[in-house]
Amino acid sequence: MDDKTIEMLVDKWAKQLRITPTFDVQTRVIHDATWRKTGDLTIDCDDKKAVIMINGQNPRNLNLEEVIVHELFHLKLWPLDQVTESLIQSNYDNDTKAYQFAYRQFMTTLEQTVSELAKTYLLKYGDNKTLSFNRSETLPSFDTLYDNVKSLK
Repeated sequence: MDDKTIEMLVDKWAKQLRITPTFDVQTRVIHDATWRKTGDLTIDCDDKKAVIMINGQNPRNLNLEEVIVHELFHLKLWPLDQVTESLIQSNYDNDTKAYQFAYRQFMTTLEQTVSELAKTYLLKYGDNKTLSFNRSETLPSFDTLYDNVKSLK
């Protein structure tokens, strides 16, 4: 997908998700073979600006519309993200297991929620409704979970 198409999709979805005109959103396509993320987001809440970065070299997700919607939902949920992170940081010392557990659980739940919202909107309103399974194909099979489990007999 070319840079112009990506910018058009970001513009379309930012409007549809009611992010613009409140936020100014800019797109950067990263053409660096060492950049491992498919998408990322930086946010300046004080200035109401965000930059969505999309991997133009080797994305792990083949549906870039899905990636764009995902990153925009991170922007939409940013206030909730910041409140939750602040609560975790103010109640646990960073080097404790409790902090690590709370932070890991929050980040996992945040990613799952953002992914589900993105998929839901994409399937309802997207131009490309084909979800990408590229990331899933690189994960170990379900059977490998049992490789090191000892029999109870």
